[in-house]
Amino acid sequence: MNFTFLADEAAGFWFPPAASTFAKQVDFLYMAILWISILFFVPIVIAMLYFMVKFRQRPGYKGSPEALHNTPLEITWTVVPTFIVVWIFWEGMIGFLDMTRMPDDTVDVAVTAVKWNWSFKYKQNGAESTVLYLPVGKDIKLTMQSKDVLHSFFVPAFRAKRDVVPGRYQYMWFHPTKEGIYDLFCTEYCGDNHSTMITKVEVMSDEKYAAKLAELVKEPEDIVERGKWLYERKACKGCHYAGTEGAKGPGPSYNGSWGKQVPLADGREVKFDENFVRESILNPAAAHRKGYETASAMPSYKGQLKDEQIDALIAFIQSLETVGTPAK
Repeated sequence: MNFTFLADEAAGFWFPPAASTFAKQVDFLYMAILWISILFFVPIVIAMLYFMVKFRQRPGYKGSPEALHNTPLEITWTVVPTFIVVWIFWEGMIGFLDMTRMPDDTVDVAVTAVKWNWSFKYKQNGAESTVLYLPVGKDIKLTMQSKDVLHSFFVPAFRAKRDVVPGRYQYMWFHPTKEGIYDLFCTEYCGDNHSTMITKVEVMSDEKYAAKLAELVKEPEDIVERGKWLYERKACKGCHYAGTEGAKGPGPSYNGSWGKQVPLADGREVKFDENFVRESILNPAAAHRKGYETASAMPSYKGQLKDEQIDALIAFIQSLETVGTPAK
């Protein structure tokens, strides 16, 4: 029977299924430290309880005033733990160095973290995605950057984690060993929707990987579908609800707002139309929606989106005119 405790799948008591070459060493050291701790903890607690009872204060009992000393015992409880701690440090250092030394022949992927989305760009053909697609049995190198605040990239099945620091590039590598779909989390608190900054890693055969990259590089021809495609890839989904997808905040929903008057924080009202959407994308600080004054600031996409891409996003938002009700 399988149990789960820290794992998110019924494949082990502590961890999800191992799916990278790092997992063996990480799991071994974790279990070694756990059992060393148990082997010390249990006898010490039993001895402590025994001594509490044996030497408790009671009528007629008088303890010895002499200080007891046992040199061999004191040497043992000093030397043995020292050797154990040195061994743990050595094993941990070997594992850490293995994780930081980049192999030469790697599959390179650029990772961008932005509240509250992950995006991935593949060096082979420039394709982009919000799910990380990888070939099995290859060394993978990630070059990671944050566009706003501190994030942290973590794939439990790979036993791989690295902070993504704004203003600099961070690097990590791993070697997936098993095809499948695995969770990818941000494990550094990064604001309102930190808990939704989750995506998947899909590991597949070389043939499927090549086909997937060829598929990803093609933008949909239909303008509304292209707008939805961009909504999913340009971090809009992390803050704005659209149709039945995306985060319900901290930004306003796209549903049902098109063509209506929307109140601004300065008391004005503006029409939710092409001009308003375009200005909100390129200069989001120009017109704050009422009720969202304290929400995390939206970054400007000036220089990041072409005019035809903005047109596609406008078409997508306009297609949601009759969906749901307007945001507040």
